[in-house]
Formats: sequence, C-alpha cells, structure tokens
Amino acid sequence: MKRFVQLLILAALALAAVGCAHDPFNIPREDYEQRVKVLGVAPIFMDADSDIRHPEKDTLVTLVREYNRKNEKELAEMIKETGAYFSVRFLDAAAPDELYRTLLYRTERRDDAAVVYNKQFFKPEEIRTLVTQNGVDAVLLVTVSGLTMRDRIFSSNIVKYLDADYNVLTVSAQVLDAGGATLWEYPNFRAGGPSTPVLAQLQYPDFDEAAANLDDRVDVKFKTIPGLTRYLGKKENDLFFRERKTTAPYYRIFSDMAGLLKPPIRLFGEEKKGGTQPAPTPYKPPYQPAPAPQAAPPLQAAPAPVPAAQPVPAPQPETVIVPEPTTIREVPVQ
Repeated sequence: MKRFVQLLILAALALAAVGCAHDPFNIPREDYEQRVKVLGVAPIFMDADSDIRHPEKDTLVTLVREYNRKNEKELAEMIKETGAYFSVRFLDAAAPDELYRTLLYRTERRDDAAVVYNKQFFKPEEIRTLVTQNGVDAVLLVTVSGLTMRDRIFSSNIVKYLDADYNVLTVSAQVLDAGGATLWEYPNFRAGGPSTPVLAQLQYPDFDEAAANLDDRVDVKFKTIPGLTRYLGKKENDLFFRERKTTAPYYRIFSDMAGLLKPPIRLFGEEKKGGTQPAPTPYKPPYQPAPAPQAAPPLQAAPAPVPAAQPVPAPQPETVIVPEPTTIREVPVQ
C-alpha cells in the first residue's frame, strides 16, 4: 500500500511538471492545435544503416523490427488517450522499411545542448504525398537508430562506475505537416531538461570479470542477442497491477512522447498556459430602436361628486293616543 501511495505521488508530480513545462512545439501551441486536428502515426522505422556496432548486427536489426511491429500501434492509442486530437490514425504500411527509404533524404548525428541524437531529414514532396493520401493534417514519424555516445554506467552495487563510449539504440521523432515543416520533434529541447532517448544499451562494463581477475581495467562488452530479446520483450504492470500491452522499454519512450504532445493542465481555470482569465466583458444588449410614441388616450370627464352620506336620525318613540272614555247611559227595564 505504501508503494502504491508513492507511485500516485510520483504520478501527480509528473503531471504537474508537464503542466508547468515550456511549449514543446516549434510553433505556438494555439496554432498547432488549430492546424493539426487529425494526426497520422506511421510505423516505427529502423535505420539499419546507422551506427550499430553489435557483432550480430543483422540479427539485432531483425529483432528490433519485430518489436517495433508489436508495439507501434500502442503509441497511436496512447496519443489518442491524451485527448489532444480530434482523431489519431495509425498508418498501416505493408513495407515500413521501403516507406522509410522513400521518405528519407539524409540523417545527421547531432550534439545539441549536450544531448547526442540522430536527426532525420525527410523529402517534403514525399511527406506531402503521405499526408494527403491518408487524409490527415500531419504525420508522426518515429525512428530507431544506433548511436555511440559518452556515458557513465555504475556497477550493480553502485560502488564503481566507468565513463566510456557505449553503443546504444536511440529513438527520435518528428511531427511534419503537408508542407514538410517540422511542428514538433523528439528529443525535445523546448520542454526543458532533455536527454538522449535510449531504447536499449547494447554494451555494458564487466566489473565482475575485472574484480575476479584483480584487474583495474574494465572491459566493455556487447550484450547477447538472447539477453536483448528478453530486455526488449519485458513487460511491467500499471498502477492497478494490470500488465501493459506495450513492453517496458517502448512504454517509457511512448509515455514521454505522449506527455509532450498532450494539452497542458489548466490550473485554477486558466484558459492559456501561464496566463490568467481575462476580465469578463460587460453584457451589452443588442441595439433596438426605441418604440414609436403612442397617442395619449382621450380625457374623460370627471364623474359627478357623490354626495356625502347623511347621518340617519335615531328612531323617535311613536306617540300613542288613548281614546277618551264613552259615557255609559242607563236603559230602563221594561
């Protein structure tokens, strides 16, 4: 449980770092988002003519091509999950090696800001054909190539190390539009803190042999093909302990690339990275012409005043008249 919490914290820090990073595109992000709604992902290329010094070079090249095919579609899925594009399409090609030779103009070993990598230059007219025929706005081209670079590798007990020139397999990538313009590239020098994207170390210093022979010299040896096969095919679990479809060496590269291509994290309701929300515009009702004045109603005569109510007099007692008494006359008896 403790390890799970640590992984969550690391993931949150990584997301925050991505959100605070510089704009990784060669054009303003807003322009990129408007121009590239549908992204095509080409098959991963293998530059067999690059600096690969392994004694079993042909076998190694075949091995890398095999793992390229196994993992390349997952790159399109990971980019799709970022939500940065309306659609992400994998451009399935029957012959990726032939497509690479058709697109490639030349390659160049670069050393920029202490980062050594191979940069590919592609033919603009061929890129235009690839983009238009597949109905996309831009295409992502990823290339695996061999490179010899200075590095420091430590022993298993982290007590000793050897600075030497090591032969490695590296990854480079570019997003190109129909005009052949490079809109984004990897390794990316605009995001801050770039390093050489190493897919696999082909050599290692043999500290154990030097210690066994009591020799201060440490030989640099090539890894075996079976060892490289196990390394390139190794899989790991995600945060929910589910096995990932992508093998571990490719997943690390893909995750880094997808993180650079996805939209930045909007903090505190910011509309743009590094900006603040604009002040709300006061509401202005639409103009409406004033209604025409209406004729005043005709004046009516004031009603006659109602006379005030007169007080009702209290009822008076009725006069009772008593009749006078009649005189009684005597009648003689006969």
